[in-house]
Amino acid sequence: MGYDFPTVEKKWQQYWEEKGVFHVERDPGKPKFYCLEMFPYPSGALHMGHLRNYSIGDLLARFLWMKGFNVLHPMGFDAFGLPAENAAIKYGVHPHQWTWQNIEHMTDQLKRMGCSYDWRRRVESCNPDYYRWTQWLFLQFFKKGLAYRKHAPVNWCSDCQTVLANEQVIDGGHCWRCHTPVTKRALEQWFLRITDYAQELLDSLEELPGWPERVRVMQENWIGRSEGVRLAFSVPEFGEALETFTTRFDTIFGVTFLALAPEHPLVEKIIARSPQAEKLRSFVREVTAESEIDRTAVGGEKKGIFTGYSAVNPVNGEEVPLYIANYILMEYGTGAIMGVPAHDQRDFDFARKFGIPVRVVIAPADGTKLDGNTMSKAFEEPGIQCNSGSFDGTPSQEAIPRMAAWAEEQGYGVREVNFRIRDWLISRQRFWGAPIPVVYCDDCGIVPIPEEQLPVELPMEVQLLEGGRSPLPVTDSWVNTTCPKCGGPARRETDTMDTFICSSWYFLRYTSPWTQEAPFLKEDAAYWMNVDQYIGGIEHACLHLIYARFFTKVLADLGYVSVREPFQNLLTQGMVIKDGAKMSKSKGNVVDPDEIISRYGADTARLFILFASPPERDLDWSDQGVEGAHRFLNRVWRLVEDSLSLLRDARRQRIAMSDLEERELRDLKRIIHRTTYRVSKDIQEEMQFNTAVARIMELANALGAFSARDERGRTLFREGVETLLTVLSPFTPHFCEELWSMLGNTPCLAETPWPEADEEALVEDQVTVVLQENGKLRDRFEIPAGLSAEELRERILETPQVQERFRGKEILKVIVVPNKLVNVVVKK
Repeated sequence: MGYDFPTVEKKWQQYWEEKGVFHVERDPGKPKFYCLEMFPYPSGALHMGHLRNYSIGDLLARFLWMKGFNVLHPMGFDAFGLPAENAAIKYGVHPHQWTWQNIEHMTDQLKRMGCSYDWRRRVESCNPDYYRWTQWLFLQFFKKGLAYRKHAPVNWCSDCQTVLANEQVIDGGHCWRCHTPVTKRALEQWFLRITDYAQELLDSLEELPGWPERVRVMQENWIGRSEGVRLAFSVPEFGEALETFTTRFDTIFGVTFLALAPEHPLVEKIIARSPQAEKLRSFVREVTAESEIDRTAVGGEKKGIFTGYSAVNPVNGEEVPLYIANYILMEYGTGAIMGVPAHDQRDFDFARKFGIPVRVVIAPADGTKLDGNTMSKAFEEPGIQCNSGSFDGTPSQEAIPRMAAWAEEQGYGVREVNFRIRDWLISRQRFWGAPIPVVYCDDCGIVPIPEEQLPVELPMEVQLLEGGRSPLPVTDSWVNTTCPKCGGPARRETDTMDTFICSSWYFLRYTSPWTQEAPFLKEDAAYWMNVDQYIGGIEHACLHLIYARFFTKVLADLGYVSVREPFQNLLTQGMVIKDGAKMSKSKGNVVDPDEIISRYGADTARLFILFASPPERDLDWSDQGVEGAHRFLNRVWRLVEDSLSLLRDARRQRIAMSDLEERELRDLKRIIHRTTYRVSKDIQEEMQFNTAVARIMELANALGAFSARDERGRTLFREGVETLLTVLSPFTPHFCEELWSMLGNTPCLAETPWPEADEEALVEDQVTVVLQENGKLRDRFEIPAGLSAEELRERILETPQVQERFRGKEILKVIVVPNKLVNVVVKK
């Protein structure tokens, strides 16, 4: 009848759903496995990147189900935030309507793929039943002192009309969503104290050997631990101490200026007292309007202005000029730097532009003399201290810790550990997000909403304003409320939470998606967590993956979970590209998953995706490859269909290897079990799904070439076909279920145990052993496999041709590697 994939796929999708095949509950009697792919933004439809991600996860989940694991494999939607809201604005619909229609459409697409999700557990972060608990978690952070509000310069995206966390400013100063250059604004915003966990986030990376090294290095660099000295330069005119932090205290005697970020608090005090106030203020306005990438670019123009004031170096009492400079950022260090132009290139460029002295305090180790007046660039390499008082002659690498200790002893500064990571800015000036559950009362100040009054729901009757601006601040009926503390008038917080808050704990909600008592039940989280295998894009290495680790550590400290890391193993799949470029509408190289599934079927699409490339590498889309996968499935279909009566009549039993004498039967038995062994290893240990498919194809070819001449042959052939369908089923589930049922088998394949390889059948009957003379190849022999070293030595050396070869030669020693080689070492 041929392979009618539309009918077959619909049939088995209905069967799995009606029978609840993939419904899962806690079961202490089984080993658990939590398999999770990153949930998608419902900003449209699934693309090929999604299809690849979810095909990988589904393959693994189905395999583990069959291996006897209790598999939690859920799916949901990251439904709040800019991606969904911007798409809704683009198409002129309300974000609520747009998001929910896409959730249903994408759910249908995932079901058409045949994904083995427990759909009862679906979560949507825009659902009040979910964001009630997002708000509840915010309140726990607030009570613990980890959520706070402050006035600070923040990253502003003019196109998205909202602030961004530092982690969301990418590619040297652009918005992570729309790639607009990011500027700075001073606003009152909410933050989470992720810096309180910086050291643990760094240290516990060592506990994640199942993560790609590249991701761990990216997080390590983003957290950015550095050891140095915090010291204060006094500013006598203001009676203040200006704090700086340096990792190079060995250069302290080379300081010839200090520079402030334009946003530094001292700048306003300087402007207030300065006779050139307008000039200074104009410079500050000019610099703060620039993007961070322009201000910090290597080789970029160094801009600055002298304040008219000086600071005093605490080490030598020397007065140095105090500047405001464009390349100093408030977010890094203290917002003030000690300028050492001889040994920092940016300081050097600044000093040359403004005529500031260059003082050498580290000389090259080879004795080369440096002159600060004639140097053409900074000397930033290790060397020997000079012009550094009692430390002269000390190698600079030794001087760094010695001088830091000296600074503490003398009271000049304190040794300190600093981190690049900054507290997480979570306020967003957009509508489509979880409202921050606080109000502002003139009498009581900031007042959290009582937990029993959650959720604070978004008003659905509002319309978005021009440019995507939030309507919440002008929706008086929503903003104006009463203070939960005193009962007086109060105003709601109109900022919503960063969407990454929602995705920082969703994996926990999957463990208890129905409970109304808490975000999740402790006993459920204790059973399922942590996630055994997480699958998603590397673009979230310094966003979601750091945030989720932070949330898990906080929840562990609060006593809600028993693990401190959310994801035990991580697979970052490569992109799907076409014609050498990432798929995008602008390039015109997008392949629509719905079109592929309609034309070839979901199983063909899955098989091609899993076969075309190792999962961690980019996959180059090939129409010919898709057609090749489809042809292979049709070939397997014909193999079963054409032999159906023979297969149904064959006994369903396993013949032991020791009961098979014919070479043809032994060879087929061996390839059946070798395929089982190798495919199992490829999936579970190596995660090399493409090589697993190649081995399955080898088995299909062997079965196609086999001719069953008697009852034992028919029995073995059926074992081979059943093995083929079983090991292929995680890749192409509908296809294999149908053929399995055509053989008269029950239950369905998804509930059938994975086959175990017969150890006896893995042993080769014959192996090729090479003979070497002094390491050079001389001959080959086909001998029984498994001989001991002594047996192999005797058998080879006793053959007439070997005895003839070494007649008259002095044999010094014989090196034997069982099943591989015999190397005879003779005297030359």
